Amino acid sequence: MFGSVAWAGFWAFAAIEVNALAATGLANVDGEALNFSPHDFRRIFVTDAIMNGLPPHIAQVICGHRHIDTTMGYKVVYPAETIEAHRAFITRRRASRPSEEYRTPTEEKWGAFLAYFERRKVSIGTCARAFGIPCVHEHACVRCSLLRPEPAQRARLVGIRDNLIARIAEAEREGWIGEVEGLRVSLAGAEEKLAQLDAAQDGRSSKAFL
Repeated sequence: MFGSVAWAGFWAFAAIEVNALAATGLANVDGEALNFSPHDFRRIFVTDAIMNGLPPHIAQVICGHRHIDTTMGYKVVYPAETIEAHRAFITRRRASRPSEEYRTPTEEKWGAFLAYFERRKVSIGTCARAFGIPCVHEHACVRCSLLRPEPAQRARLVGIRDNLIARIAEAEREGWIGEVEGLRVSLAGAEEKLAQLDAAQDGRSSKAFL
């Protein structure tokens, strides 16, 4: 009985608040009148309580939720809160890592790091493999998915593709069966790189007409 009376009083109070808000004439960004429901106060309560230190499982009990995931669904995450949490995470990570990992690199190591970016440049594009990772394709760049072909090298790629077609025909004609499979893998790689360049060019052309 008490619960019914309490809820009736709450809804009456909410109705007064809604009417008061309507009387202000306030509107949202779309020009629509501001409105709220009693349920919105639960989101405000959970967000404010947790941000001020109330443990989520206590908020769960207060709200009467069966699962804590429901409670956390009411918790609003603000951009500033996300940034602060990330900074705190980085601070904890740095405190747990060995201090020698933060030492100033030697000239030799710094030179090796800079030289890596120079070695990324190959004849038909740029190698996108991560620093310190060796080439697993034995520098057969045309086969490698990490190669980013340069548009200016399209003619070179066409020449490579045509040469591979000719070499496959020669190998089949001479009976060099052991070479055919490898040449076909390289041919598929060259054709894929040409398709990447064409797709990129089509994308740029479409944007030019927007």
